[in-house]
Amino acid sequence: MGLVSLIWGIAMALWMLLALIPLLGIMNWLVIPFAAIGAVIAAIGVATTRRENRGRAKAGLLLNVAVMVVAAIRLSLGGGLL
Repeated sequence: MGLVSLIWGIAMALWMLLALIPLLGIMNWLVIPFAAIGAVIAAIGVATTRRENRGRAKAGLLLNVAVMVVAAIRLSLGGGLL
C-alpha cells in the first residue's frame, strides 16, 4: 500500500504542476479528489503496516496532503474555490 500511495502522490504532484500553468487551473478540481484517494490509500497503508516499514506510506500520505493543499491554494487564488 505504501508504494502505491507514493507512486499515486508523485503522479498527482506532476499533474498539479501541469495545472499550475495559466488556463489549465481547472484541472485542480480533478487533482484534489484523486489526491484524497491517494491519502486514504496511504492512511490504510500506515494502519496496516508494521512500524519499521511505514516509511513509504507516510511519505505518500504527506505528498498527497501537500498536493491537496497546494491545489486548493491555487484554486482559491484563481477564484475557483470559494
